[in-house]
Amino acid sequence: MIVGANHRSSSMMLRDRLFVEDSAAPAFLERLRQAGIEQAMILSTCDRVEVQAIAAVDDGQEKSIIRVMAEHAQLKPGDINDQIYILRGEDAVRHVFTVTSSLDSLMIGEPQVLGQVKAGHRMARDADMSGSELESLLQAAFAVAKQVRSETAIGQRPVSMAAVAAQLAGDVHGDLSRCSGLLIGSGDMGELVAGALISAGLVHLTATHPVASRGEAVARTLDCHLAPFENLPEELVKADIILTSVGGRNHVLNADLIEASLRKRRFKPMFMVDTGVPGDVDPAVNRIEEVFLYDLSDLERVAMEGRASRESEVSKAMNIINAEVALFMRGRAERTAAPAVCLLRAHFEKVRDGALADAGGDAEKATHLLINRLLHDPSKAMREIATMTDEKADGWEAVESTLRRLFNLHDNEPPC
Repeated sequence: MIVGANHRSSSMMLRDRLFVEDSAAPAFLERLRQAGIEQAMILSTCDRVEVQAIAAVDDGQEKSIIRVMAEHAQLKPGDINDQIYILRGEDAVRHVFTVTSSLDSLMIGEPQVLGQVKAGHRMARDADMSGSELESLLQAAFAVAKQVRSETAIGQRPVSMAAVAAQLAGDVHGDLSRCSGLLIGSGDMGELVAGALISAGLVHLTATHPVASRGEAVARTLDCHLAPFENLPEELVKADIILTSVGGRNHVLNADLIEASLRKRRFKPMFMVDTGVPGDVDPAVNRIEEVFLYDLSDLERVAMEGRASRESEVSKAMNIINAEVALFMRGRAERTAAPAVCLLRAHFEKVRDGALADAGGDAEKATHLLINRLLHDPSKAMREIATMTDEKADGWEAVESTLRRLFNLHDNEPPC
């Protein structure tokens, strides 16, 4: 059973209220346990807050989960009922597979989702809330997510402008850990791109700003080096990657300054991202052969291409998920039948041992005894069902159909 609120079913305000911090997860799971839910995990992200649970299909357990979520948000259950979804059985399994494979996010193919599900799984295990059924479901979901990643291009192209910039920088320079970066300015987009580059491996980053105090603030935020703005020409010579985020009336970088830096760099290429609005880099810089300059419109175009590419892979990914859901549900049903199969086999073995003992070594007598004893109780029950009143006659038809399927019986079998 899944009870949750996501970006389609609910407002951001409600999701903010429902959000469960990692530090609050153990207490939240304990409240679920006290409410009678023995296996559950919480998945809490900016896009969704949901409880994935193994629970009896009845309103009592469903209402218990809703009550715990509402209490956490300091709301009444009635305040959230119209913004949540409830999924059970096969629909719930498909949802878990789809979410874990990053197909149900605002950004399709977002790689962080799998890590978020695994983190929720770890917290459930730490709280002793992950039993065999939930474990089986989540391990299957992780395997499906890996299959989707390996057999489709759902996550191969960047879809955010910051991620695009990081990939393009890698295309130009290769291993970013061997590069030096320079951030000029303090705009939000510049910091986002700088953060993406750091995540992609950039280690050596220096910040500078025409206003010294703002440069210091950026350096503290990004935990990087700080350089005085008057040292900009020297810093450009060191920089393989240059980000600008000033957005003033005048260009911060012009063609003459960049050409002078390139000569001192022995024309080693520069990768540049201009996030300023208006632009910080003179368009003439674009004509310099050793410079790879991108502005926000360039990054947005590549990001849109990446989104379109991912969306085209959704159908292929859903085919994989649907096939794996069918396999999972079939395996689950087979596991449900296992205890009855074991019980039947044990009963047959007991009857066989008795027949062999009573036959005294006579094989023919033993087989006749075995057949008679195995069929005695079923035959008695079948006769009772067959003589029921007309309104229950369909009960015999169901029994006969089941017997034919269980024992592969056909009308051309010899009569008894």
